Amino acid sequence: MALPRGYQNYQNNKIMTASPAQLTLMLYDGAIKFCNKAIMAVEEGDIQKAHDNIKKVERIIEEFRATLNFKYQVANDFEKVYKYLNERLIEANIHKDKEILEEVLKHLRTMRETWEEVMKRAR
Repeated sequence: MALPRGYQNYQNNKIMTASPAQLTLMLYDGAIKFCNKAIMAVEEGDIQKAHDNIKKVERIIEEFRATLNFKYQVANDFEKVYKYLNERLIEANIHKDKEILEEVLKHLRTMRETWEEVMKRAR
């Protein structure tokens, strides 16, 4: 059973050694993963699993909002987008609405792709 512990150590090390830009990318990856899981749970009728995964996406969005640096004008734009996504997630959770989750997922993927492009250009 050394494999699960070894994998956990690898994941922890990956996070601890990541740059802030890489951590942001990992958060986008996590939000996308949990949003996909929520969509699948809605399709399967697993209300609790859908709720749990939507809440995980909400927490990631809240983390993004909490780390915005408002000395840059673009932070205001991101704040509006994150606020909108959070409102949509709340609505999706109330109604267990797959279409809303797919909309949020589309936005998250676009934002992740944009962030990845920013990282490439910054190198």
